[in-house]
Amino acid sequence: MSLQRFSRSALAVTPWKNGGGTTQEVICFPPGAGLDDFDWRVSIATIAMGGPFSVFPGVDRTIMLLEGDGVRLQSTDFDHLLDAPHQPFAFDGEAAVECHLLGGLSTDFNLMVRRARGQATLRVLSEMAVLDRSAHGLLMTLDGQWRVGGGTLKQGQGVWWADEPHTWTVKPGSRGARLVVVQWRPADAVPALDDLHI
Repeated sequence: MSLQRFSRSALAVTPWKNGGGTTQEVICFPPGAGLDDFDWRVSIATIAMGGPFSVFPGVDRTIMLLEGDGVRLQSTDFDHLLDAPHQPFAFDGEAAVECHLLGGLSTDFNLMVRRARGQATLRVLSEMAVLDRSAHGLLMTLDGQWRVGGGTLKQGQGVWWADEPHTWTVKPGSRGARLVVVQWRPADAVPALDDLHI
């Protein structure tokens, strides 16, 4: 697969069946995989109504507030306020999680990884970095502009890649710029993740 650019504003919006929100899928790998057989998946969800999260056995999940008032996430193992933008929160997909809105709409960045197939890192950068080589991943500008490789990503723009190793040098192009970085490696490459795995 080749490198793909995307823009949040151009991603298809899929309403939830229960009317409680919408999802914009950024990438679901491998191509054609559904919610039962993906290796890794990134999406952006807008939550309009509280309720239970779907349960995903065997999946590691990370959620991060992008915009809005945020949510309270409750399960038997945690009670977490997701109310600060760009602060990732990781939990097991098996958990029965109840979501409560803290105010109005909440828009969230979501990473899901099937743990038997591999592991991933999710980081938010605010300064120049040279990223480790990885065959799968995603970059998306959260605030400001970023110089990525030989080009520029404006706010809401990003790139993802799969089955094509890349090494990136990323540099903020404006004050206060922030970039989300996801890197996924298959199970046989997991030791290279050190202690950053989720």
